[in-house]
Amino acid sequence: MNFALEDTQNSMPGQPTMLEQQKLGSATRKADAQSVTKRLQSELMTLMMSPTPGISAFPGADGNMLNWVATIIGPKDTPYADLNLKLSFEFPSNYPYSPPTVLFKTPIYHPNVDFSGRICLDILKDKWSAVYNVETVLLSLQSLLGEPNNASPLNNEAAQLHQKDSAEYQRKVLARHRDIDE
Repeated sequence: MNFALEDTQNSMPGQPTMLEQQKLGSATRKADAQSVTKRLQSELMTLMMSPTPGISAFPGADGNMLNWVATIIGPKDTPYADLNLKLSFEFPSNYPYSPPTVLFKTPIYHPNVDFSGRICLDILKDKWSAVYNVETVLLSLQSLLGEPNNASPLNNEAAQLHQKDSAEYQRKVLARHRDIDE
């Protein structure tokens, strides 16, 4: 006897059976994954066809569309000028309705980035909107490099130095930075 099949006699009329719910859930997840992949392919095409100076992003070497590697070139007239900064993007299964997880892979000294590379930026948290994309996130991060939010620091020392001693802050930025090959 096969007990894997559900006894439909006891199901409520008009309601899907457990087996039907499982099939519907699987189809929805597959459709969600396809729509996320389609959205990311579109964003990748835009980044490749209309590149923005100082930023780039691509899927990682494994080809997984949900994991990208990005680069930001530090903006002029900031302590990060011309520094090459690598980041990782991990996209959730419900992207763009939830933000990607973005981490600095390059060691960075910044008021809004901790020593693990986690970033405090409102659009990556509670201010996220589905209209944002990889490019807007990278441009926001590039802007954050020049204008840190010292009111909401992850690195208190960096926030204090940024406000009180710009020469020492610059020294620590350069001391912490090192290029990585990833």
